[in-house]
Amino acid sequence: MTAIPELQRFFRSVASINVDKSDLRRFRTFVDEMVDDIAIAGRNSARWNDRDVIAPQDLPITKGLQERMREFDKIDEADEVRDLLRSTVRRPPDDVTFSEETEDELIEVFGGLSVALARSLRILDSEMTNPSTEHWDRAFTLFRMVI
Repeated sequence: MTAIPELQRFFRSVASINVDKSDLRRFRTFVDEMVDDIAIAGRNSARWNDRDVIAPQDLPITKGLQERMREFDKIDEADEVRDLLRSTVRRPPDDVTFSEETEDELIEVFGGLSVALARSLRILDSEMTNPSTEHWDRAFTLFRMVI
């Protein structure tokens, strides 16, 4: 990810935390892992419904994630982050095909997940202003448990 200032503004705006380049590499790792997890869950849902292409309704979107997606849409940095996610989110595994509509929805999903991740860092340590490796590891563990 090359848009470091945009992501720094995003994390400050959403959770009042300051991130550096190493934090943004961790964020990129998080996004890459979530691409695979969401793609596999969507693929399984589509197959269950006798489809080869993943439709938006196949994505594992919970009520909480829907709320974070709406919050993401309202923040000032949303368009910058959307552009960044469009250009940097890696492709899903080879056996997964998203519809065009689903591809568009995925950007919003990752925006919502990004809001949730930033806020989870703040919840893990309400006094923290610069997340440590331990903060990131704990947040990633929480997400892995539910996605």
